[in-house]
Amino acid sequence: MKRALISVSDKGSIVDFSKRLSKLGFEIISTGGTAKALVSAGIKIKEVSDVTGFPEMLDGRVKTLHPIIHAGVLARRDNKEHMNTLKKHNINKIDLLAINLYPFEETIKKPKVGIEEVIENIDIGGPTLIRAAAKNYKDVIIVTSKNQYNDVLKSLESNGDLSLREKEKLALDAYVHTAQYDSIISTYLRNKWTDEILPDNNSIALRKKQDMRYGENPHLKGAFYKTLPEIFEPCIVNAIKLQGKELSYNNILDGDCAIECLKEFSDPTCVIIKHATPCGIASADNLLKAWKDAYATDTYSPFGGIVSFNRELGKDVAKELSNLFLEVIIAPSFTKEALDVFGKKKNLRLLQLKGLDKKIDRKGMIFRSVVGGFLSQERDVTLTPKKDWKIVTKKKPSEKELRSMEFAVKVVKHVKSNSVVFVKDMHTVGIGGGQTARVDATWIATNKGKENIKGSTMASDAFFPFRDAVDIAAEAGVKAIIQPGGSIRDDEVIQAADEHGIAMVFSGQRYFKH
Repeated sequence: MKRALISVSDKGSIVDFSKRLSKLGFEIISTGGTAKALVSAGIKIKEVSDVTGFPEMLDGRVKTLHPIIHAGVLARRDNKEHMNTLKKHNINKIDLLAINLYPFEETIKKPKVGIEEVIENIDIGGPTLIRAAAKNYKDVIIVTSKNQYNDVLKSLESNGDLSLREKEKLALDAYVHTAQYDSIISTYLRNKWTDEILPDNNSIALRKKQDMRYGENPHLKGAFYKTLPEIFEPCIVNAIKLQGKELSYNNILDGDCAIECLKEFSDPTCVIIKHATPCGIASADNLLKAWKDAYATDTYSPFGGIVSFNRELGKDVAKELSNLFLEVIIAPSFTKEALDVFGKKKNLRLLQLKGLDKKIDRKGMIFRSVVGGFLSQERDVTLTPKKDWKIVTKKKPSEKELRSMEFAVKVVKHVKSNSVVFVKDMHTVGIGGGQTARVDATWIATNKGKENIKGSTMASDAFFPFRDAVDIAAEAGVKAIIQPGGSIRDDEVIQAADEHGIAMVFSGQRYFKH
């Protein structure tokens, strides 16, 4: 007789699975709540305690941790000595395990959950058995998800066993399952118990959110994964698609950029993104003005771009946006009238992201991949307070210019380096980024902005290595500049600003974005 040990936290479909195993001649061994559920469904089972001769103990902490169970799982059927050992100790083989683990991930999502409850939802026997069965995959079928039940049963019902390839796949899934489980636990407890942000050893648990039609380009495969434990901060992972085509790989990258940039601002704000860099940003008293000011920065780059807002999007803005070809529109909510307007553009993706209109606590780490490894750093969410800025020129900035500087540094930190932005009041009038020389970024922005640059405030993500960018900005009509300072030619740069009658402030904070 074949034997199956069944012990699951998620009991969905387990009754049907067990009934079909019983019909195939499997003796069912089970524990605790699973055993009760199966018995209630009229399925004949044998308690693990009857197999081991020991009761479940320590409030259920010890159930399957016993040599009789583990020997039945780990014994190699093609090893005579193993088989003789089982016979000598009157131990029966276990041929199939269906196990999923205590709901640690669900437990930590509970509001104000206590540490005692968290600890009690760390499974011990389950991972041990899963790893044991996966190690002996040629002889033991290891099932770790209800999504595997039907395929396993089909093979058993058709062929009496699974193919080696099927067993290998189940074993691999089992090791991924336990590795992910442990990673979620270690990440949660590190965040709970320590201030450590860059540990010597780290593991990142990921779960696929969706397959992509392709990656960055059509010849590349791609998928979108979310990190575990899940975060509840408004972010691209948590966005809900209300209409339109599936998001592409590039949509997700651009959407992330749009959302993270938007979080810098509390007033009604519009952020326009193209190829993961801003091409227009504005704050205003209302979204319609914010959109018009942001769009005026650069009226041709938004074609095929992404637009995000931090207030509910209404009919007036929807009508304006519907005149353009856009890939994605993001907002905390949409009015019914706005949805009606957008409904005429079936391929347009609308993403609802609740919480964008509220104060957001931004914290945590970010990871970026390189071939063979990852880089990790803190999220860049700080700004040097205005009281710590240093005015370095003869001309002092006005209060209006200082406000524009605050807006400008929030923008420039989201533009690829080398980057400069030009701002009037609370909206951009020119953006230059992604250049190998700062003077080139300045030239691009001033040429794009043309007459709009006159009277603007300029921000640079890093110091000016030479005075040339200041000279170009002055020629375009810039009246004030904020930059980190720290160049060996700071005196030369300050002199250039003084010659042109420009007010210059050193913020002391660099904003490289690679």
